[in-house]
Amino acid sequence: MREQLLRQARACAELGSPMYAELLARAADEAPDLLGDVLGARREAGFIVGMLAAVHRLVLQGRVPDLAAHYPTAGGTADPLDAWPAFRDVLVAHTAEIRAGLADPPQTNEVGRAAPLVGGLLTAVAAHGLPVRLLEIGASAGLNLRADHFRILHGHGGYGPDSPVVLPDAWHGPLPPDVPLTVTERLGCDPAPLDPSSPEARLRLLSYVWPDQTARVERLRAAFEVAARVPATVVRAGAAEFLDGLAPVPGAATVVWHSTMQPYMSGDEAARVVRHVENAGAAATADAPVAYLTFEARDASRLNAVQVVTLRTWPGGDRRILGEGPAHGLPTTWF
Repeated sequence: MREQLLRQARACAELGSPMYAELLARAADEAPDLLGDVLGARREAGFIVGMLAAVHRLVLQGRVPDLAAHYPTAGGTADPLDAWPAFRDVLVAHTAEIRAGLADPPQTNEVGRAAPLVGGLLTAVAAHGLPVRLLEIGASAGLNLRADHFRILHGHGGYGPDSPVVLPDAWHGPLPPDVPLTVTERLGCDPAPLDPSSPEARLRLLSYVWPDQTARVERLRAAFEVAARVPATVVRAGAAEFLDGLAPVPGAATVVWHSTMQPYMSGDEAARVVRHVENAGAAATADAPVAYLTFEARDASRLNAVQVVTLRTWPGGDRRILGEGPAHGLPTTWF
């Protein structure tokens, strides 16, 4: 348990959350047995993040004021790095509720990942200019299914329309093609999809944002505004089930994408996803192309690893690594 906590503490430090890095390091040194009791048998990185989110929900609901005083997302003004004693008390007082919160899968609908996804999508459509059927596995609330409605800024200007969602300093290096992008279908799947118009779903999504990263909170709230006016559908289904029977459609580019989804799929399901996409790709034509776009870690076992933008396109099945970036997507450096 101690090593798991320290590993995730290092990940939080690398990804810019000194608060969570400090909380997990203190937990590892002073209360690994308590954390083991809270987590039970579910001790992987995703469940540690889920535990942090369950506590964050209690904070956002106004139920743990002593701890909320340290959380910027709750208007707290006390030092976030001094939150450990109050955090430990909440773990003790709410163990059963926090453990119950781990039953549902993590919901990190990170809006910053639109930066690598949109850049990869522009590369995919540049050759033909066809409208896009966009299919996302692990879509959560489907916020990134609206990514073409976000404004992406870079050193030479920006891409995308005026939008409540602005991704600053998002692209480095050679820029993706600056071509028109038309998305005609937005469909995703998730084992436990969320409705972004629901207050309960918004609370759950906000709880997964690290509380000392206020810019991410602002982007998420802005994405709720975009979701309210841009329709998208997310169905309850596993990834392989969702893609079963996938086929190209004449006059459109069929694009399957996912980001930071690989660690949550079994090896068998991941292999089935690839087979479904490859089967659709085998039937692709110049008028009905297929693309598979991912933003995933080189090492799927490490949530804190640098992630790469990978694109496969059919006809042909060519595979390219287009760029890389941190797990939250900003900035993405193109090759």
